[in-house]
Amino acid sequence: MKNFKQIFKEAENAITGIAAAPGIVIAKAYLFTKEKLEINDGDISNIEEAKSNLVEALAKSKKELNKIFAIAKEKMEGQRAAIFEAQMMILDDPILLDNINKRIETEKKQPEYIVNNEISKYQQLMAHSHEAYMNERASDIEDIKNRIIRNLQKKRWISKIQNDMIVVSDSLTPSDTILLSRCDVRGFVTEHGGLTSHAAIISRSLDIPAVVGVHNVTKLIKDNDTIIIDGFHGYILINPNEEQINFFSAKHEKLIELQKSLAELKDQPAKTIDGHEIQLLANVDVTGEIDLVITNDAKGIGLYRTEQIIEELGEIPNEEEQTKIYLNLSTRIYPKPLIIRAFDIGGDKFKFLDFTEPNPFLGLRGIRLLLENENMFRTQIRAVLKASSNKNIQFMLPMVSSIREIRKSLAIINECKNELKHEKINFDKDCKIGIMIEVPSAALLTYELAEIVDFISIGTNDLIQYLMAVDRGNDLVSNLYQEFHPAVIRTLSHIVKESKRAHKSVSLCGEMAADTLAIPLLIGLGLNSLSISPTTIPYAKRIIRSISYEKAKILGDECLASGTVEEITEKLQKFFKDNSITRTRNII
Repeated sequence: MKNFKQIFKEAENAITGIAAAPGIVIAKAYLFTKEKLEINDGDISNIEEAKSNLVEALAKSKKELNKIFAIAKEKMEGQRAAIFEAQMMILDDPILLDNINKRIETEKKQPEYIVNNEISKYQQLMAHSHEAYMNERASDIEDIKNRIIRNLQKKRWISKIQNDMIVVSDSLTPSDTILLSRCDVRGFVTEHGGLTSHAAIISRSLDIPAVVGVHNVTKLIKDNDTIIIDGFHGYILINPNEEQINFFSAKHEKLIELQKSLAELKDQPAKTIDGHEIQLLANVDVTGEIDLVITNDAKGIGLYRTEQIIEELGEIPNEEEQTKIYLNLSTRIYPKPLIIRAFDIGGDKFKFLDFTEPNPFLGLRGIRLLLENENMFRTQIRAVLKASSNKNIQFMLPMVSSIREIRKSLAIINECKNELKHEKINFDKDCKIGIMIEVPSAALLTYELAEIVDFISIGTNDLIQYLMAVDRGNDLVSNLYQEFHPAVIRTLSHIVKESKRAHKSVSLCGEMAADTLAIPLLIGLGLNSLSISPTTIPYAKRIIRSISYEKAKILGDECLASGTVEEITEKLQKFFKDNSITRTRNII
């Protein structure tokens, strides 16, 4: 029987995009387009009437968004629904509204023309940014602008979508995504958009499979075409043949069965057949995933990516807002640990500073940016400490490359502790502070760094990127991003050994830990703790409960002695075959 790669490689009807929300769907396509608004730039004779029409259009737009916000709150976690609250704030922006009204008075042009022109200025600034986050927010502002203009023109948005279809579109706004979801949409496919787009975030929240960033998709797919979308890998098949339909139907059925069987492992420990227990923690992007953490019996949260709060809210939350978010998480996960990573901003992630860098991956990012923006850093530290009253919160510094960065950060943390003591605010005085090892300099200095912190976490996503000198998001060199490269395996082994020599706990929280093929190797290298996405925990647990720790150590030694990626991959595959272990996640 053909495997997944063969099916897809041989398919002439296959296209690819970015896997934005997981799942497998076979359904009819609905080509979703909106009427292009024609902007009237004509002169006006009655200024007061024009301004009155603007007030009416703004009120109607706000009413529509309030309705969408209410639907969003019903369908998903409140933090994500706040996307629409942020949009409504634009409708009340006094500077924006004042500029529009003044221009109506002085230029005597149609309000729709001035609204379009004025809001487009902000859009242009965002659209020309090198940051994906800012590009995505330009799309959100387009939604607000078009809503006001449509209401000025007294037009209604009409959608004739039928239930149970896959929506295919050039792009989707947050409100589009929420409103379409009411029609029991099976999936989303868009030409534009990325993982940080609000449409992608909402899709994941609503558990609707989505593939975004698919080049030319609205020309390649027609209304009522049957399509298959694989939101795990970002693959799409247009008008699949019988073999493809049978393959993916079986894959979908197997996935459902597997999810049921994995549920039986929930209360079982992640322990090897010879009694060696591995701690499986969860990586969490947003508080909405906490239910999955609990459902899949994670032993805690090994990585809470706080920069995602900024991405969802569209701004940096203040101290009290952060305190509330962190305290809520720690309370829900109590008594299990919650490791909060400081804002990891820059590189391919959200960047709020208004400047560009020739090479952002090697620029002001992670701990460097935080130390350059000390007020923001202090606000987050104070919020983390204020939320630590349950004594299960730990704090982690990202992208550390030197001892100096740690010492400077620890000094700021101690200053914040003294401030809170002076303010008589209760906090965990023994809150553990750790670092992420993601760059080669930190890997080489593991022992020295481990001596001055409480714990170590390995971030393989960036570590592999920097070790291999490969931009993991660049399709031209993505084949060189190799997690099983001998240099990567030996570096991981060095970090684990040096952390243990310093008597500090060490975990791994990168995507490598979610690769079932890598799990026996990571255990064999001495890792006793892995932090992965909540949905991957049952798959990892099944693998761990199927292997011998002693055999995994032998596998680790064999891989450390290997000189090529091919040799290591072959040894891993042989290990699974010889020990009759099913790579359960292969089906997805």
